[in-house]
Amino acid sequence: MRTIKILGLPFLFIIYLMISIPFQSCDPDDDDNGCDTCNMVYKPNIYIYPNEQIQLTVKLDFPMGGKIVTSIPEYGTGWNISVDTNGLIDNTYSYLFYESTQPDIWQRNSGWIIKKIDLETFFRDNMTNYGFYGQEIDDFIDYWIPRLDNYPYFSICPQTADLIDDVIELSFSKQPDNVLRLFYVIRAYDVLPEKLVEPTINSYKREGYFITEWGVILK
Repeated sequence: MRTIKILGLPFLFIIYLMISIPFQSCDPDDDDNGCDTCNMVYKPNIYIYPNEQIQLTVKLDFPMGGKIVTSIPEYGTGWNISVDTNGLIDNTYSYLFYESTQPDIWQRNSGWIIKKIDLETFFRDNMTNYGFYGQEIDDFIDYWIPRLDNYPYFSICPQTADLIDDVIELSFSKQPDNVLRLFYVIRAYDVLPEKLVEPTINSYKREGYFITEWGVILK
């Protein structure tokens, strides 16, 4: 009986450690500092272009864990909005805005190495090639170019819907004909980094009732 008690002490200690040391995961209640597998997607903008004025419910879901950190207009349990054919939301907003944390599953092998002085030209051309247009691109340039100003080189790795949908599901009460989702993982460098594999850019049709969304992950 005494032997059993002695062996039980280390076993109980192991159980105590398992309980007391938190597992790192992207739980909806985690903040960025408490989750080493989560990261922030900054300033995703969702542009909506119906072919007629509609009442629409838009929802985000995080199947691998995560949460909305901020939103405009207020997300609540979902955006319930009116959208005109010119994309104006509730007669006020040009796009739906949110930021969120979720697991880091983003690819970093395919992309481009761009000098700081070439960033604006690159993004205008690159976003056009993906299917963005006009004010969508201007909004990106106006916000991000001033913030990418401290280093001479940047790696830019595109994340398309096949990855984004795994961690941030985007659903609509009326399903659009076409949805374009594109995030960029952007990392700054002091010296010229190694060249990345050139991505393939698939064409996108801005036809019928369609959605576009861009966002950025900074590393």
